Formats: sequence, structure tokens, C-alpha cells
Amino acid sequence: MDFEIRRALPEDIPAILQLIQELAVYEKEPEAVEINEATLLQYGFSEEAFFNCYVAEFRKEVIGMALFYPRFSTWKGKSIHLEDLIVTQKMRGKGVGRALLDKVVAYAHQQQLKRVEWVVLDWNTPAVEFYNSYGANVMQEWNTVHLDEQGIQNAIEKINT
Repeated sequence: MDFEIRRALPEDIPAILQLIQELAVYEKEPEAVEINEATLLQYGFSEEAFFNCYVAEFRKEVIGMALFYPRFSTWKGKSIHLEDLIVTQKMRGKGVGRALLDKVVAYAHQQQLKRVEWVVLDWNTPAVEFYNSYGANVMQEWNTVHLDEQGIQNAIEKINT
């Protein structure tokens, strides 16, 4: 299969958003996506750019993406967080995900970063097996912790009382 991995362009935004929504459905949270095309444009393709993104393209159609952004590890130093590595359902198993991950890893190497990190749902066996076969360390003893928007608001109310 002959596909191309390249840096995402603003005209890719509708396809990127579609992939994000496809992932949300796969992860059983179809209503969780709150961003829109304007958000992706503002934070990915402007002077305020907060993330980088590569897309996989086959016959002029975006079939996958890898979206990542800078982090800093107090133990290791400069790193990146791979927020999403998505390949559309019909194109999985054709090497697209590996090629996208290779591109992100090559970027990290070129930037002399110390780590690329991401999270994977424990029930997503195909992804866990893929990451293990890639040589990644799937750290099962770590839990992802976050405050969502409501959690932040609740914390602020407690802080201010």
C-alpha cells in the first residue's frame, strides 16, 4: 500500500476532527469530543500553536493521524506526549499506525528529546500488543489522573472557601 506521512495542513482539519470523533466512538465515548474545527485551527495552525500533527494520506484521503505536544519530565527533561495515534478502521493493519509512530519517534530523535509518552486503554488489546511489539514500555502500574472541566471548577470552589 502506497501512503504518505506528512505534516498536517489547515485543509486537513475536517479529516482530523473526523478521526478524533471516530476514536471517541471506538473508545465508547462518542459524546466526549467538545472541540471543533476552529479549535484545531487556533491551537494547531496559528501563532498560538499548541500541538503538532502528522497525517497519513492515501489517494488524497487522510486515513490516519498522530497528534502530539511538548512536555517536560522532571526526571528526564524535554519530551513529547502523543495524545492520539488514530488510523481509520478500514485502513488498520496495513502499517499506517507504525509509519505514523515512526514519524513521531523520528521527530523526537531529531529534536533530541528524552521521551515520547502516551496512554492506552487497558482493554484496547490490539493497541497494547502493537505498542509492545514496537518496543514501548506499557507501564501497567501507572494510572492516568486528570481533572476535567467540572473537576477544575470544583477544586477552585474548594480553594476559594
